Amino acid sequence: MRIDKMFQNNDITVSLEVFPPKVDSSYQPVIDAVEKLSACNPDYISVTYGAGGGTSKNTLGIASYIQNKLNITSLAHLSCVSSSRDEISELIEKLRSAGIENILALRGDIPDGMVFPEAGFYKYAYQLVEEIKSRGNFCIGAACYPEGHIECVNKADDLDYLKAKVDSGCDFLVTQMFFDNNVLYSFLYNALRKGIDIPVTVGVMPVINSRQIVRICQMAGTSLTPKFKTIVDKFGNSPEALKQAGIAYATDQIIDLVANGVKGVHIYTMNKPDVALKIISNLSDILKVSR
Repeated sequence: MRIDKMFQNNDITVSLEVFPPKVDSSYQPVIDAVEKLSACNPDYISVTYGAGGGTSKNTLGIASYIQNKLNITSLAHLSCVSSSRDEISELIEKLRSAGIENILALRGDIPDGMVFPEAGFYKYAYQLVEEIKSRGNFCIGAACYPEGHIECVNKADDLDYLKAKVDSGCDFLVTQMFFDNNVLYSFLYNALRKGIDIPVTVGVMPVINSRQIVRICQMAGTSLTPKFKTIVDKFGNSPEALKQAGIAYATDQIIDLVANGVKGVHIYTMNKPDVALKIISNLSDILKVSR
């Protein structure tokens, strides 16, 4: 099912994200994870597409398994960084053949030491959106950044770039993770003022590893709230305690988002089905009312 149609039919969508293995190896552990995640009854599951080609080869296989074996709508990521124009053209047709009609178009993170763009590569996400749009009946998503893209100094400019992606033909947006919902609400207000009125799904990252979250936040330019810093400082050396606190924080964050009328919640599972299952369980009655 096209994801833009879901926004028309549902009060709120709930989706999950998984990533392929970091090396070109068997992706059976990811298949095992998505089979467990299917118990959450998500509206769709997205599959990331790694920078530099390291994890991208298995995206199609995992997305196809979700779509055709689990009968759950899948969202396949494509990125400018990971594949040339010719490779992307081939992948679009493979996705079509697999019955996958939802694509998230990204520039992608540029690996250290990579000269980008190389000849024959798209430079900007809006160019990739235009290419996918020209190829037929795909539902196209794009990324947005509540705190601004880390490479963009001026937030007003960042919204201009986002508007360009929307005007190029994308049908919905997925936000980068954030930990302060007020940042998200301010972003949505400013985006609407800019004329960006397509559905926005908000990305929520349950934090269960203190070192991992510090690294991710540094890479993405995401700030931690004082409340969350206190949690990490208090429980960072106790994995089980931090896991419990991270699940509770994400649950509370989603409750506030749902109460304030967001159209979609997208949980970055980090391939940890037990964490996502616990969060969805915590929200069971709330989601019954909202979906």
